Amino acid sequence: MKPIYFLSDAHLGCRALKHGRTQERRLVRFLDSIKEKAGAVYLLGDVFDFWYEYKHVVPKGHTRLLGKLSELTDLGVEVHFFTGNHDIWAYDYLEKECGAVLHRQALTMELGDKLFFMAHGDGLGDPDRKFKFLRWLFRNRVCQTLFSALHPRWGMELGLTWAKHSMQKHLNEEPPRYMGEDSEPLVLFAKDYLRTHPDVNYFIFGHRHIELDLMLSQSSRVMILGDWISHFTYAVFDGDRLWMENYIEGETEP
Repeated sequence: MKPIYFLSDAHLGCRALKHGRTQERRLVRFLDSIKEKAGAVYLLGDVFDFWYEYKHVVPKGHTRLLGKLSELTDLGVEVHFFTGNHDIWAYDYLEKECGAVLHRQALTMELGDKLFFMAHGDGLGDPDRKFKFLRWLFRNRVCQTLFSALHPRWGMELGLTWAKHSMQKHLNEEPPRYMGEDSEPLVLFAKDYLRTHPDVNYFIFGHRHIELDLMLSQSSRVMILGDWISHFTYAVFDGDRLWMENYIEGETEP
């Protein structure tokens, strides 16, 4: 089988990050380097720092990435786009214009002869009540309809400003650290899920902006994909092995 690639958390368009255009170009160059060999690409959420689709309006920018995703799907590469907590509000634009397959919930899927559980990771095992409330609020259809009533001039500005403050808070704090096997929410979720679904071989998440590859049992692993802000990490599955790498331009062979 052709290799399958996984990555997450690029947060493209974030106003709190310098050199955002350079960041997008790096991601596009990576995708360009794998387009002839990839069987599928799984984008596991927060690819955009803020994405909201009105009926006739989508966020400005991201043209290089959108064009590359369209090229990949035109070449027959499957592109799977998982909504994260920053790009929840993707509806049908990426499907209709870019040919991507949209996933709004966790996905359990057999790839090769291995069973994968994939999700962005927000809301899984996280005990933070404030975050859970915001997640419910942002996903509520009534709230989404009310937000859509705002003119894009104000709606987009509100969303981009909120996302900027969220990222600034993240950047001003110490870098996210692995909390340990007994405290990391996504690890705890995977362990609990494995009790009732012992056939899952790989759990793959984004969201936490940390790199983690941990064996849960002799036949099951959990992987957290880092990000495309400072780590530039991706995972590859070749039908037999799953591994994670850092993309370094000019040095990495995807």
